[in-house]
Amino acid sequence: MYYLYILKCADETLYTGITVDLERRIKEHNTSKLGAKYTSARRPVKLVYSKKFRNRSTASKAESRVKGLSREEKLEMIES
Repeated sequence: MYYLYILKCADETLYTGITVDLERRIKEHNTSKLGAKYTSARRPVKLVYSKKFRNRSTASKAESRVKGLSREEKLEMIES
């Protein structure tokens, strides 16, 4: 199972990614050097959205689509 996730960073920006272990990945973003360079400078981060996918291919396609959305569109998606 793969997860598409969106994090809200301390500076109110949004970060989108995919993972197989959502809990571990969020912990990495908040505490580890294994988190993304983007989020390591904007800690703490908070999970605001996640969605399950059966395989990496569909999760990656969804991630690409979400990354192409505007901030406002992402916020609408989070709220729905």
